[in-house]
Amino acid sequence: MADPATTRAIEALAAAIADKAYLEVARWHLYLGDAKLHLPLAEQLYPLVSAGHFTPSALGELLARITVPVGGGQVTLPLAQLIPTASQASLAEAIADYQRNL
Repeated sequence: MADPATTRAIEALAAAIADKAYLEVARWHLYLGDAKLHLPLAEQLYPLVSAGHFTPSALGELLARITVPVGGGQVTLPLAQLIPTASQASLAEAIADYQRNL
């Protein structure tokens, strides 16, 4: 069973990033929260953040490993390919802010 404090911390991180980054497809912007990707991303980010090991490059590596099904699952793409560079920078800044406030 997960520690309730950890669960709350992950949910807080998810809330902090939900509207800070978006996926871009055909110039449409879909924010992480709207795509329901903020919580799975926060679950993977939290160990880095809580240990003080978060860096923008670690974020890039993590985004490259997380895949997103597209077209009803016909194709999967790394999240890193769907989030524009500027949006990744905004995401990294939001995560760094969260980490500073721990």
